[in-house]
Amino acid sequence: MITRRGFGIFAGSLAVGGFAALTSCSADRKTLRVGFQKGIGTIMYLKDSGILERKLDPLGWSVAWKEFVAGPQMLEAINLGAADFGPVGETPPIFAQAAAADILYAGCEPPSPRSEAIIVPKGSTIRTVADLKGKRVAFVKGSNVHYLVLRALETSGLGYSDIVPVYLTPADAGAAFERGAIDAWGTWDPYLSAAELNTAARSITDATGLAPNIMFYMAARPLAEHNPLVLEAALSAVNEAGQWAQRNRKAFAAILAAQIGVSREVAERAADRSEFGAGAISDETLGKEQEIADLFFKLKLIPKAVDVRSAAWRAPAPSGAGGR
Repeated sequence: MITRRGFGIFAGSLAVGGFAALTSCSADRKTLRVGFQKGIGTIMYLKDSGILERKLDPLGWSVAWKEFVAGPQMLEAINLGAADFGPVGETPPIFAQAAAADILYAGCEPPSPRSEAIIVPKGSTIRTVADLKGKRVAFVKGSNVHYLVLRALETSGLGYSDIVPVYLTPADAGAAFERGAIDAWGTWDPYLSAAELNTAARSITDATGLAPNIMFYMAARPLAEHNPLVLEAALSAVNEAGQWAQRNRKAFAAILAAQIGVSREVAERAADRSEFGAGAISDETLGKEQEIADLFFKLKLIPKAVDVRSAAWRAPAPSGAGGR
């Protein structure tokens, strides 16, 4: 089964081979290390389109692509200096900040609330979120769907202690779901579409009205501070790729299907309920992210309160702009 978006479990494996690339922002290397998660959004098209390479070439930079199983592992790599830039869901940056990671919110995609859901197996007696009481619910700890599960429980009159959380990667959760080892699964596309179409899984709620499901583009502080033009070029490339995907969903789905080994039908369903592109992060979006952080702290799922805005990057004003 295909293998997104727990912070710290990656450090041991990273230490083995990741530190050789710690100097990518130095003048003698000039390689932008871009993280991606297989099957996740605009980045998959960007990876094979050459758009990013073309935008960075005039700046004297090349691109190295690094795959991660989920967002928390990607942010661990960015914090430890083994990656520079990449997309994650809403929740991993909050766990990363709470663990004192020095990372920055650089840009974001539009909300895609239909691209994540809590699903149950075909034939399950679970019909609503309220029916999850006492049930085993799997999801990636610290992921976007971790927040979805919390919000869904909250709005259904349940607390986190009313379920049995099972922290699993998407691949492990998918296998457990198919063999009946878990009662429900919080997941995202393309895993969501694959489960619906291949196993007749049924959604009991998606994120509509519960969680925005925004993809953030995160950056290493050294990149943002010492090479802001490179970061701006990367965000511009993401937006260009996203606008193409927005206009050409079926073509994007065909590319996605070939890249990750799913059927065209699965890829088209995933593409149809996604939103693409990248832009600056608005104050409203930062406010929504702060609400997520505050809830995780309230439930003692992170060790300290975090200030999301303190980690928001603002592109420098053009030379000569503004007054004294």
